[in-house]
Amino acid sequence: MAKSGGAYFPVATRRQGPYGIVCSRPSGLPAFRPARRPTTRQPVSCVKSFQDSQLYTFVDTAYLDGRDPVELARALCGGGSDVLQLRAKGASREQVMAMAADLLPVTSAAGIPLVINDHPEVARAVGAAACHLGQEDFFDRGHVQASEVTRPQGASPLLLGLSTHAPAQAARAVSARPDYIAIGPVYATATKPGARPVTLDYVRWAAGHLTIPWFVIGGINQETLEEVIEAGATRICVVSAILRAPDVGKACQRFKERIASATR
Repeated sequence: MAKSGGAYFPVATRRQGPYGIVCSRPSGLPAFRPARRPTTRQPVSCVKSFQDSQLYTFVDTAYLDGRDPVELARALCGGGSDVLQLRAKGASREQVMAMAADLLPVTSAAGIPLVINDHPEVARAVGAAACHLGQEDFFDRGHVQASEVTRPQGASPLLLGLSTHAPAQAARAVSARPDYIAIGPVYATATKPGARPVTLDYVRWAAGHLTIPWFVIGGINQETLEEVIEAGATRICVVSAILRAPDVGKACQRFKERIASATR
């Protein structure tokens, strides 16, 4: 077996998919193309706020399986996604830039923010609304305030999300003044196989202590969704339960309808 972007595929079935990323079956798209130079930014004022968002979805290259990222993004937006993140672990900066530039018109047309994982410079270059960083990519690199990433030397403003895995990390993250934080992984998940689940206890703590927008993530599917909602979550991130569904758009819609009905 061989690993690509966090997923394992038999060597015999490896193919060059979109943007040169190895997928489990051929996509028919060119192996790579340079990113277009953007002509406009995704204005923060013109996309849904994190405060008003409920369902956070992903175009994750580990789950492409030969699919076109743009068509996947259209299905997610059509299903009711409020936030869409591009997550491309192991991809080059140029590959991330090319995908981000292609996804941006889709999210802009839907009126939702495009979030770029791990690459604030790419987010700024293509005109995306936000970037998302882990603890190690923010605090371990010496950052103290979100503005050090989102507005360096007077650059165009960028929204920022931070991952957290415990109450102490959440408190530290909030003090950095990001635009939202992520709580998780709540359950064991193949998306992050080495991560220890934070359990519903952390979700309950967040519900009782946080005023900043926060999203739960990790191992959430139609069966576990009820538990996280009962624990106090109102904003949900879903990765594999949507991306592995036979119909991505319908799966997205099912999650959105259940979350919306629970928070009315």
